[in-house]
Order: sequence, then C-alpha cells, then structure tokens
Amino acid sequence: MKRREFITLLGGAVACPCVVAAESAKKRPVIGILAQGTPAQLKGLRFRQSFLDGMQELGYFEGRDFDIVARSAESTADLPRVAKDLVRLNPDVILAGASAHAVAAKLATSTIPIVVPALGNPIALGLIETDARPGGNLTGIMPYIKGLPTKQLELAREIVPRALTIGIVNNSTDVKAIGQWDEIETAAPKLDIKIASADVRKPEDIEPAFKKFEAEHVEVVVVLQSNLLILERARIATAASGTRLPTVYGYREHVETGGLISYGVNLDSCFRRAATYVYKILKSTPAADLPVEFPTKLELVINTKTAKAIGIELPTSILLRADEVIE
Repeated sequence: MKRREFITLLGGAVACPCVVAAESAKKRPVIGILAQGTPAQLKGLRFRQSFLDGMQELGYFEGRDFDIVARSAESTADLPRVAKDLVRLNPDVILAGASAHAVAAKLATSTIPIVVPALGNPIALGLIETDARPGGNLTGIMPYIKGLPTKQLELAREIVPRALTIGIVNNSTDVKAIGQWDEIETAAPKLDIKIASADVRKPEDIEPAFKKFEAEHVEVVVVLQSNLLILERARIATAASGTRLPTVYGYREHVETGGLISYGVNLDSCFRRAATYVYKILKSTPAADLPVEFPTKLELVINTKTAKAIGIELPTSILLRADEVIE
C-alpha cells in the first residue's frame, strides 16, 4: 500500500496536531515468541538470533520495525499455560518453535497467525489442512524429511559396519518423534538390524538409557529429533561418551556440544527462513495462504575430538562427505 502524501497548499489547512500525535504514538507490530527450556538448556542455541538475522535481511529490525514479547516454558507439559499467557498479550503473530509449541499455541488461539520453524506431523495433528494450503492460522517449515531416520540407521551401520544391534533414543511425549519411530521400526528388519529402544521422557532418563544400551550390547546409537533431546544435548553427549557408544544425531547442535556425528536439517536455517513467513504476515498475507516448506539440503557434521575420545576411527568415506568437521 502506498503511503499517503500530505500536501499543504498555500492558504490550506495544516495537519491537525491530534493526527500527528496519533501517528507518532502508533505502536510497532509485536511478534510473540513461544519457547521451551531453562536458561542452561537454551545456552548456546542460536535459533532466536537466526530468526532476527532473517528479519534483518528483509530490512526489519527489532526495536525499530517490530517489538518482541517472549515466553518460555520449562517443560512440554507447561507449554499450554505459557501459550495462553502469550496469547493474552495479543501479539500480531506468534513464532512457535516446534510441534509441541504449535499444538499449545493453536489450542490457545484460532485467530492470531502462528509460524512454526520446526513443524512436524502437522496434518496428523490437525494443525493444517494440506501442505500447499494450510488453511486456518498456522504454517511453517518441516525439518523432518521422510527417509531421514532410515539414512541415519544406514550411517550408524557405516560407522560400525558389523553392528547387529542399534540403540534408539526416543521421546514418545514429543509429537514429531512419532513418525521417526514408525519409520525406524519399518526400516530395521529390511537392514537386518535389531533395535534396542529407550524412551527418554525426562532428563533423568538419559543416563539409564545408555546404561541399558551397554547392558544389551548395543554397538551404536541413534538419537531421534525431539525438543527435550536437543535441550539435553550436553547430558546426552556425556552419557554417550561415558559408555563409549558412537552416537548419530539429527541436529548439528548435538555435535557442537560433544556428540559424535549428525545428519539432518540445519535448524538455524529453518528459523532464518521463518522470518520470511512472519514478514509476509506482517504485510497482511494470511497464514492460510503460505504453503508449508521443506528444506532441500541435509548436512553431515562430525566431531573428530569426540571420535578420538571414545576410541573410534571414522571411515574415510564418511569424513570425505562431511559438510563440517569439528576438531
């Protein structure tokens, strides 16, 4: 919409002082951020900054072009309450980090637009109608790519070629882990792999999970993509190192915190891309008309320091394919 031009003609009326005051007092649009995690869990994660970087690339700066109100739940169970608190502030759009955040935000409002940078199982969860035409007030980016869990199993087998039993760290309370687990169960028999699973529903479950793997003679582990599991990435890395179990992850943040290897989508890129959705919504495009997007690039990140610490030599074939090696 073109900005109106106010022209003062000779002998004409000047702008009314009350209009000038109203214009200057006009509030900037407000972006509500719904997050999860304690300060210690969130330390080192760049997601919010990646989103702000994306907004700046579009010429939008916090404090000049928009304001932010943020609310964070310490657990998934607390997300519905925190989402209601955020909705009461009536932001113009809500940035809801992942699927659990999306479910809580969607229950709290059917009118405020919601953008989800890490959206999983949205149709099954009733969050959208179709990927191309989401309908309703929610849209976003899906970092879960069909076939990725199978690729992670194959990568685990490549790291330990003779591995017969692979441990899976699951989190059955996370809605986006459901599709991953279903795919693992389908793929394992075809790859002649026996699966040993551990359901990590709270941080205190992590160490027992890896002790269980050790007792069951698991040779390599795959950690599924989950809010809790990425928030507890340091604790998981410590448990994996303590049992000397090579472990494959879906997010690079695990590897940056001491994990061995990750293969998956770059979440920072998803949050940066989410800025485009928010920008368009602030420019009056309905969320219902913004198709869900799927990342086109997967990245392989390796921590060679961790490999040395647990006494494993990664195959050259893997090292040559790495997008980044942390030494």
